[in-house]
Amino acid sequence: MKHLSMVLLLIALFAGIGLLWTEESKGATEHRFLSLPGRSDNNPYSNAVLVGDTLYLAGDIGTDPETGAPPENVKDEVKIVMDRMKQRLEMVDMSMDDLVMVNVHCPDLSLYGDFNDVYRTYFTDHFPARAFLGSGPLLVGGRFEITAIAVRQ
Repeated sequence: MKHLSMVLLLIALFAGIGLLWTEESKGATEHRFLSLPGRSDNNPYSNAVLVGDTLYLAGDIGTDPETGAPPENVKDEVKIVMDRMKQRLEMVDMSMDDLVMVNVHCPDLSLYGDFNDVYRTYFTDHFPARAFLGSGPLLVGGRFEITAIAVRQ
């Protein structure tokens, strides 16, 4: 009888832990899909997705909002794409310092130095992990497409 009581107690304990785990997991998997204001391109993706304290930023190219094309000046293109990344982070009360991983796709690796000249001005204390990847042509003639992951500190 004593043994049976102990078994029943353990079953009840594990069942209770299972219920708590399920309830906590539900909140942790909530997704918030974000779009930049003024972007009505009807593409089948979100500009960013927030899951808990992690923000996943979709690829973005530094296109001029008025023309829809990248500017002639390479550094202007980097500034546009970095400003938009910063804007998406601010939509969820994050900053550039919350970035943990950045991927840069670039069809012309000789632009590495020009990219870094602008990129480094967006950070204060540290830089996120990063890959600068050679790629094929990018949409609309872009020279850089950036994806990133940020985690709220």
